Amino acid sequence: MAKPITLYSFAPGPNPWIVAIILEEYDTPYETIFMSREDIHQESYELKNPNRKVPTIEDPNTGITLFESGAIIQYLIDTYDKTNKLVHTTLPQKYLTLSWLSLQMSAQGPYFWQAAYFACFHPEKSVAAAIDRYVTEMKRIVGVIDRHLKRAGTQYLVGDKCTFADLAFVMWDQIMPLLVGEWDFKTEAPDFAAWNKGLVARAVRKVLADKERATSADHAAPAS
Repeated sequence: MAKPITLYSFAPGPNPWIVAIILEEYDTPYETIFMSREDIHQESYELKNPNRKVPTIEDPNTGITLFESGAIIQYLIDTYDKTNKLVHTTLPQKYLTLSWLSLQMSAQGPYFWQAAYFACFHPEKSVAAAIDRYVTEMKRIVGVIDRHLKRAGTQYLVGDKCTFADLAFVMWDQIMPLLVGEWDFKTEAPDFAAWNKGLVARAVRKVLADKERATSADHAAPAS
């Protein structure tokens, strides 16, 4: 039996939970270590993750330590997806899936985080220009997905199979009500809303419950 992977996390931050979703989907044993802001900036952690962010994993089954969610996801696919559960193996679907993961890492995550930072954590929380810019980008990314799903007529981003790329988006989507609660995205982006609802019905549901329990404890503001 495989030994549990160690996942270094920060309870409020979405990125470690994306990794948790993939681990749950593969039914891969893991244990989570929740880091404080002080922990993340210790030299002992920097040796594991030079960027001093989360997530990081340590896999005792291979002796590999990795950081950055995209690299971790690819590693878990290569190591633990024995039945191609979350991947396409044919062309061009295989690489289109990577395109969507790249969009999540380069656009969704950074834009959503900046919107949250300026709206919730910046010392001057009324930095209207910054908030407007990043909220506009949030809505744009939602629109990209909504239009794609509508044109493609598929249940997921690439065909009718849920992949790691779909699951990579879902944790950041959960913060939208906090930042744009007045925006009725279910009406304006119905295909996006249906897609997101379907994803939450998977292993995501357990991870969301785990996150709620973890964040109910005494944790600081997001570190990433």
